[in-house]
Amino acid sequence: MKKLISLLFVALMGLTASQWAHANEFSDLRTKLSAARESLVTLLTNKDKRGADHQKVVKDTADAVSAHLAKLKAPAGKEAQFATLVENWNAFKKTRENDLVPAILAGKDDEARKLAGGIQKERITKCQEMVSELGG
Repeated sequence: MKKLISLLFVALMGLTASQWAHANEFSDLRTKLSAARESLVTLLTNKDKRGADHQKVVKDTADAVSAHLAKLKAPAGKEAQFATLVENWNAFKKTRENDLVPAILAGKDDEARKLAGGIQKERITKCQEMVSELGG
């Protein structure tokens, strides 16, 4: 009986540790998503922050999200939420690189603000929602 209780205790601790690890990984992802968004907002709203140094920050923060996301796996039973997260991040990053940053750098502020406040806001919000559902 003591062996059974010990085995159950070890299994429960393993499950708790696994859940905590997932939560921590998704919490880290949330932080990286926020940094990527913040760097982009800075690029959009501060014309004096559009130089090569800040452009690198914008690229690096997005790459950090992509790299972190590539290492993650969906928690059991949450495969759909994880797929939604990945899909929205990939669409966000593609539009960011191909449309939004070029518009900002070209001085097309109205076009950039429309993109940033429209589809990009929807996508980053969806990413954050999915991170919450996944444990972050």
